[in-house]
Amino acid sequence: MQKRFFVITSFFLMISFLTAACGTQSQAYDLTPMEEMPQEVQTAPKVVSEAYRFAVANPEVLTELPCYCGCGGMGHTSNYSCYVSGENDDGLLAFDNHALGCSICVDITVDAMRMLDEGKSMTEIRSYVDQTYSAFGPSNMP
Repeated sequence: MQKRFFVITSFFLMISFLTAACGTQSQAYDLTPMEEMPQEVQTAPKVVSEAYRFAVANPEVLTELPCYCGCGGMGHTSNYSCYVSGENDDGLLAFDNHALGCSICVDITVDAMRMLDEGKSMTEIRSYVDQTYSAFGPSNMP
């Protein structure tokens, strides 16, 4: 009876350990803390707020990726421009609300996040974005 209890307990402990290990996978990128984001971003759906948090923490990634939602006419020059429009006079970031309502902008960012986690290079990510999203409109990158 004791041996059976030990085997069952060991089995459940092993399952718990494996479940916990799978749930704590590290990311290949940083996210800006939510409390540093504007209220509109904090109350946005999780996928949107994470895209904004990624954009702020990883501008070197998104400035290398175009957007294909047609936002070039708004002056956007990369996927990063869909989230951040520049700096205010006080040196703080000025946020662009465009990506709050544009799934193409957010999808491009989410794909970049996923591919970074998969160990893909920026060349591979850019190629994927171009192939996948060019059907939606022109690139906003010069």
